[in-house]
Amino acid sequence: MIHGRAGASPFVLVSDHAGRAVPAGLGDLGVPAAEWERHIAWDIGMAGMGRHLAGLLDTILIEQAYSRLVIDCNRAPGHPTSVVRVSDGTAVPGNLDLDDDDVAARVAAIFRPYHDRIAAELAGRPADSTIVVALHSFTPEMGGVARPWHAGILHNHAPRFGLMLKALLEEETGLLVGDNEPYALTDTSDYTIPTHAEARGLPHVELEIRQDLVADAVGQREWAERLARLLPLAWERYRA
Repeated sequence: MIHGRAGASPFVLVSDHAGRAVPAGLGDLGVPAAEWERHIAWDIGMAGMGRHLAGLLDTILIEQAYSRLVIDCNRAPGHPTSVVRVSDGTAVPGNLDLDDDDVAARVAAIFRPYHDRIAAELAGRPADSTIVVALHSFTPEMGGVARPWHAGILHNHAPRFGLMLKALLEEETGLLVGDNEPYALTDTSDYTIPTHAEARGLPHVELEIRQDLVADAVGQREWAERLARLLPLAWERYRA
């Protein structure tokens, strides 16, 4: 799903887990309705925040509308968590007993079109003025352990732009910003940034925002406005 427009802005926003749609033929995958409200189905808050941010930056947002319970578009096909059988303690019966053809059909219908659209967008842009920003959200607690960060900057081989954004976020009053927290960006745990940004040598950041901070429209606007101020400042510092 595309929001905003490709224009003069250097930023290309991508959101791997923005939606929780399921192809009609798969029903609800056997997952109870209440579980679809949880993080296991989508990145809470990223659809609203990402669309608002795209508008403020006057740029394009490429969103994955399908739930990660169908297929995780930030995992390489074949990765153990590409198509989950159990997610954070919740069984996904519709993902049991899949054969190779079943998985390949999801890759072809959902995974490939999303990544092909990102690749096409980046192919048409100058490498020296393009930045990939991957938008994610994380739970305030996981496995009984609190996650105190308000946001996290994930990076791997080329951290420079991300760390510039981290420094700017840390100048904001009251924000605790994680460095590769609550997750670390790696060659195998992620797909979008390694494939589309690192492989092209493009500046990038994978940004995580705690879900309780963007669960409603007020929080989504607040974070979109903050990022619309800070991302261009980070770009200025990067280019200096």
